[in-house]
Amino acid sequence: MSVDADTVRRIAHLARIAVADGEVEHLRGEINAILAFVEQLSEVNVDGIEPMTSVTPMAMKKRPDVVTDGANADAVLKNAPAAEDHFFAVPKVVE
Repeated sequence: MSVDADTVRRIAHLARIAVADGEVEHLRGEINAILAFVEQLSEVNVDGIEPMTSVTPMAMKKRPDVVTDGANADAVLKNAPAAEDHFFAVPKVVE
């Protein structure tokens, strides 16, 4: 895929970047080089390769998913800006 000068101007407009007319040709070459590299990456055979999140194998640290009632309503509501009868009190937003 190759981009032309009009496409560079459109990309710049969408990105809200001011591009002078003298910079358009340089940017066109840069964008075409990026697209050529992406096309080159699509040719790599990745069959049987699992996706990874890091270059070193690691497991996510997870805590047990246990349902609790909060155990102590006073402690849960201690930092609340407003509370009433062991519930969070919020301002009315709908009439």
